[in-house]
Amino acid sequence: MKVLSLSCVVKPNLDFWLLRIIFDSMRVGFYQFCPKLGDIDYNLGKIEEKLHSARRLDLMVLPELCNSGYNFKSKNEALELSEPVPGGRTVQNWIRICHQKKFYLAAGINECHNGKLYNSAVLVGPYGYLGKYRKLHLFYNEKKYFQPGNLGLPLFRVKGVKVGLLICYDWQFPEIWRIMALKGAQLICHPSNLVLPELSLRGLPGHAIVNRLYIITANRIGAERGLKFIGNSSIWNIRGEVMTRASQTREELRIVEIDPSLAKTKQITPLNNLYQDIRVKLSEKLLK
Repeated sequence: MKVLSLSCVVKPNLDFWLLRIIFDSMRVGFYQFCPKLGDIDYNLGKIEEKLHSARRLDLMVLPELCNSGYNFKSKNEALELSEPVPGGRTVQNWIRICHQKKFYLAAGINECHNGKLYNSAVLVGPYGYLGKYRKLHLFYNEKKYFQPGNLGLPLFRVKGVKVGLLICYDWQFPEIWRIMALKGAQLICHPSNLVLPELSLRGLPGHAIVNRLYIITANRIGAERGLKFIGNSSIWNIRGEVMTRASQTREELRIVEIDPSLAKTKQITPLNNLYQDIRVKLSEKLLK
């Protein structure tokens, strides 16, 4: 629902939540921090402490593999630090927090399923587990430990908004962003452990603008066994503009207000619609 004039309906003391309903807004954010490799207790405690300090929030995004750490020395170490989804303690911990705080959470997790490891992201909320995504494009040493994702590109509904999940290196592949946008995605949650600033920070806003959707990239800071992470967690709007960006080195929690309904509009000019103008037959020929 949209309101063009508020002169007759808005009072100075109008409740915050009523304002949000009027404007179709959503409060979204990221928490950028430095997980400790191999210390799940520490990581869960750190996350819980910070999330309990968040106010007026609908959806929070955490980094990739934020429960376990990232740069494993062996597959055995990765396996020891993995958990089932959703029955493991990490997801159950996050569900409890979301139930208490009444918001949704997207976060990266080291998943074990039938003896195989997946670099996954889960989405949970006040009423429990919504689903998961398994990273399709594995980066560097991930190929030694994890299986490529096998769940496709699922979308989930968060307060009526269509939300998708991608993980870190997935950003390099424009076709998956377009597929999710064509499926109706309005917002992409992007848990990450980015290490290549000259590429990712230039490429991600391009996905936002060409698909007219919001992107929340939650990156981490610090270093693990010589691998340095770049921070710079960001939220981009449908025009590819940065709405907020964290530093390269500091722990930060940022929250902004977005209007997801804008991501439904694909009209560029009165005669041009982003998706109606796609030359589907030409694209099919290019793929042959």
